[in-house]
Amino acid sequence: MAKIELTRIPFIKNILKSRYPQLAVFIVMLIGYIFAILAGLIGTPVGSHNFSIVFVWIAWWALLILVAVPFFGRGWCAVCPIPLPGEWLQRGAVLSPPDKRPKWLNLRVPKMFRNIWLQNISFLLLALFSSVLLTTPNITGIVLAAMLFAAIGLSTVFERRAFCRYLCPVGGFIGLYSQTAPVELRIKDKQVCVTCEGKPCYNGSSTGYGCPWDIFPGGLTKNTYCGLCMECIRTCPHDNIAVNLRPFSADLAKPSTRMDEAFKAFIMLGSAIIYAGVLLGPWGAFKDAAYNVGSGAWFIYAVVFLAIIFVVLPGLFTLGILNTKNALPLKQRFASLSTALIPLGLMFWVAFSLSFVLTNASYIIAALSDPLGLGWNLFGTANMAWQPMLTSILAPAQTLVLVGGLIWSARTAQKAAGEVKVSPIPVIVYCLLATCLMLWLLL
Repeated sequence: MAKIELTRIPFIKNILKSRYPQLAVFIVMLIGYIFAILAGLIGTPVGSHNFSIVFVWIAWWALLILVAVPFFGRGWCAVCPIPLPGEWLQRGAVLSPPDKRPKWLNLRVPKMFRNIWLQNISFLLLALFSSVLLTTPNITGIVLAAMLFAAIGLSTVFERRAFCRYLCPVGGFIGLYSQTAPVELRIKDKQVCVTCEGKPCYNGSSTGYGCPWDIFPGGLTKNTYCGLCMECIRTCPHDNIAVNLRPFSADLAKPSTRMDEAFKAFIMLGSAIIYAGVLLGPWGAFKDAAYNVGSGAWFIYAVVFLAIIFVVLPGLFTLGILNTKNALPLKQRFASLSTALIPLGLMFWVAFSLSFVLTNASYIIAALSDPLGLGWNLFGTANMAWQPMLTSILAPAQTLVLVGGLIWSARTAQKAAGEVKVSPIPVIVYCLLATCLMLWLLL
């Protein structure tokens, strides 16, 4: 499939270049985000009847993992409200660049933090406390508020979107899986960027801001760190930026060599497996350990959780590729071949989320009528009884998703192995065993 440039369509190009449609979506999202914080803090403590739990961890999660990430990559980042207040403060403007910008510290993020290890750590912190986070409204409200204030604070100290790029627990895995999406932002002609004076797409101009994600679009080859904010489309004086439709997982043809990204793949794969076992499995003791935060059982759960992600899964993977004869260092083979786990991990999360979302989706309809759990009945659905949805198709759908993920990963493994000139068989076997484990846990 050849690429199709969407920005050749005048309607789409005008929508993307104008700041007003994006601002309208931003405002709606920001209002919803602030309401979720307030609902968590002052609404009912019953999670299944609180807007913050139901709309953040069921509705938003379903849209994110089942639709936004697989089909639009970092599309969520393009409308995410978390960086907005800080960015407006940093810029001294809501829309176009002002004549005079505020004098904040505007520091560069130290080089040692310019990777996704902090995002890996922040995601793991949320994952370890997810049992209370997903069920306790005031904890959700506090975490959402903390992310908002962290983004504001970092915007006054560091340049651009430091929170989104280096700390956001959600942004890390969206970036990883955005490589599989059939949408990309790329330049049209590299030579135009080479001769462009001032590089306004990166440095900004009177027509727009320099890339908030600290990316020079002329060197963009993957979706991982492009937040689809569309500033470069607004600032490019040569109309050299395009948004394209492309085949799925086009970025994975060239495997990563970064260990932070490789371990992100293991973190996401391992978290999906553990969640499937703990939250959906029949083992009450595991669930009790996860929910009793601070207890001895929880500490054991946390140690086992981290050991699976940082020792067991990467250890078995390393053993599988250890004997492959190749002149490349093991570290480089490990990082490159772990690319095959990206589509597998995404499909694991899709399969897990189908269970989670379809089981709890009826709460969304009830919470619409009574978002704070205060006895309202705005749309007459507040008393709707809980019932799982589409249970008859759940198991076949999950099987299809997991088998599809295995085939997708096997194909990716072949390409990655071809790049580093080793056999893909050990990686394919690893993916097969992981898929069988996930099928057993879910079905």
